[in-house]
Amino acid sequence: MTDASNSYVQELINLYNKHTDAEFARWSSDYLRNQFNFLGIRTPIRRKITKQFMKENGLPPKEELKDVIFMLWDLPEREYQKAALDIIEKAKKKLTEEDVTWLSSLIVKKSWWDTVDVLSPHIVGYMFSKHEELIPSFADQWIEDENIWLQRSAILYQLKYKDKTDEERLFRYILRRADSDEFFVQKAIGWVLREYAKTRPESVRSFVANHSLKPLSKREALKHL
Repeated sequence: MTDASNSYVQELINLYNKHTDAEFARWSSDYLRNQFNFLGIRTPIRRKITKQFMKENGLPPKEELKDVIFMLWDLPEREYQKAALDIIEKAKKKLTEEDVTWLSSLIVKKSWWDTVDVLSPHIVGYMFSKHEELIPSFADQWIEDENIWLQRSAILYQLKYKDKTDEERLFRYILRRADSDEFFVQKAIGWVLREYAKTRPESVRSFVANHSLKPLSKREALKHL
């Protein structure tokens, strides 16, 4: 960790500490089943603060980005993980295939839907679209892993791909976990199918009709069909 990385993170901490709200912090913690502490900064305010912070301080230099992100991820309050995601989102066009390993490690650290659902489709999914050769080494392994957040990430990374979706791979992943009893896996299956149905409604309709899916997955998949 460099002094510059520490200074960058400390500046953000000082800024966030000016906007805490104890009552909203309690509500936020309850909402995420008391798994995380919160400062109590509402999302629109936090995004505005972070955007202004990045405008004034810039992004961390590429060689310090990983350190900054890991420092934010290690802080106890959930808003700092959200800040980390905002920074990655802004910096993602500068990332290379070597960065996918540390990015993917965030999926299994302090895991919950609120971070995984940004990491998978918006960040890792973006990287996979630029470096398709990485998919077998990562997503193909995730769908076989026992960690439900890796399974969810494998299913959701194509969420925004539309007509660029690898339909064969998507359907194969879904069938691999179609019998899962995990709510977050069932929900991911339904969500990605519902989204893909906007591009290929007949493919989704046929897939759902011809395969056995959990009721939640099926209901979510067909919601707008």
